[in-house]
Amino acid sequence: MPEKRVDHINFEELEKKAISRPLLKHIYTADPSAHVFNGKIYIYPSHDIDAGDAFDDLGSHFAMEDYHVISMDSPASEAIDNGMALHIKDIPWAEKQLWAPDATEKDGKYYLFFPAKGYDGIFKIGVATSASPTGPFKPQPQAIKDSFSIDPAVFKDDDGCCYMYFGGIWGGQLQRWRSGSFNAEDSENPFAHLPKDDEPALCAKVARLTGDLLEFEESPRDVIITDVDGTSLLQGDRERRFFEASWMHKYNGKYYFSWSTGDTHFICYAIGNHPYGPFTYAGRILNPVVGWTSHHSICEFKGAWYLFYHDSSLSKGITHLRSIKVAKMEYDEHGFIKTIDPYKDLTVPG
Repeated sequence: MPEKRVDHINFEELEKKAISRPLLKHIYTADPSAHVFNGKIYIYPSHDIDAGDAFDDLGSHFAMEDYHVISMDSPASEAIDNGMALHIKDIPWAEKQLWAPDATEKDGKYYLFFPAKGYDGIFKIGVATSASPTGPFKPQPQAIKDSFSIDPAVFKDDDGCCYMYFGGIWGGQLQRWRSGSFNAEDSENPFAHLPKDDEPALCAKVARLTGDLLEFEESPRDVIITDVDGTSLLQGDRERRFFEASWMHKYNGKYYFSWSTGDTHFICYAIGNHPYGPFTYAGRILNPVVGWTSHHSICEFKGAWYLFYHDSSLSKGITHLRSIKVAKMEYDEHGFIKTIDPYKDLTVPG
């Protein structure tokens, strides 16, 4: 099978320089969404497999078929694989590619949100429920109405309202929804329908969820990211503009929206005063990791903050065989997040 592999890295040296180790080694996992439920950490990652698909810019080689839920008593404890929680064959509307999921809890019920391609080749977002944080999860028969693209991240605010942030460009198809409906023209070209470099960057989307968390309560709206002067980031600003991997957390009353810049491989963040934003660009959380993708979540545990992320070090650089990791995250006295280098004294080119 053709592989996208990093072949210029000394992986023995990388292992010595890495600030953290893979949480699991018996399977490949990526895109970790971490939450604390009942005093315990639960991680909802995608499950990477080697499915024989060639590497391309549409992400065909990311052919994940199921989800496993990982649990930890603390960020320093052993990570436990609780087995398969949901499989593609159990989702009536979905054909393939169970990409990055997220989860939340309400009234003792657990909700797993996930993207998948339907039989029409279009990504939508579904939801499945369980009485346990580890599943198994039972999916709804249809995708969430008016959902599209990938990477759902669900944030529960202090008032109990839940908001879903989502979207991803290139293979995530977000650029094909610019007109309000899916544009299938030139479907094999992931760069079609993107804004020009001097136009405002394509935005992630956000929508408040209904009380039962099964549908959107409103039409999705843009997550606007601006520079300090209030101007929207441009599409050509590749080291800062949104690409995929939305996440939201709250710190000292402020809303922190974070994302991956995709092809430049940074995890960046912006700060706002409302779940809808706008958000002012504030900096980088994580510098590039080994492997093409970067995807994260941020979780508080017993008063400390942690960044969950992945790299391809365990597979020695195979892009679609990744491993989840965790590192402590810190803020400065002004509330800005201190940038994390995933490897001490070793820079991975962006």
